[in-house]
Amino acid sequence: MWWQRRITLKPRPRGCHLITREVVEALPELAQVRVGLLHLLLLHTSASLSVNENASPDVRADLERGLARLAPDGAPWFAHREEGPDDMPAHFKASLLGVSLTLPVAQGRLVLGTWQGIYLCEHRNRGGERALVATLHGE
Repeated sequence: MWWQRRITLKPRPRGCHLITREVVEALPELAQVRVGLLHLLLLHTSASLSVNENASPDVRADLERGLARLAPDGAPWFAHREEGPDDMPAHFKASLLGVSLTLPVAQGRLVLGTWQGIYLCEHRNRGGERALVATLHGE
């Protein structure tokens, strides 16, 4: 069986945000899947998806600080500046982390490690709503 749904995520400030619960709640079909895969595609170029620790908020803050050091706002080596000083660094960070995830599903649940969660990494100061396309395949 195949299901596909667009999920709209509320606007969030810059940073790494756990969205696991939001994704699962938007996909009641997960409960019907004994074995399968969930593919998530973020339809944006200035935010990203990641799987990382879901327990300590320090991890989320440290990730944001590390990414900011790799691609600081207004860095003189970026030529693309039409959309503000945070735009090209956001594209750079999204390319590093990626905009899609494929996760296994078993017995109606996502298969994630004990300390793993799905992150939306917002790389813009004001990114606005973000949209995901969730494609679920399984039996």
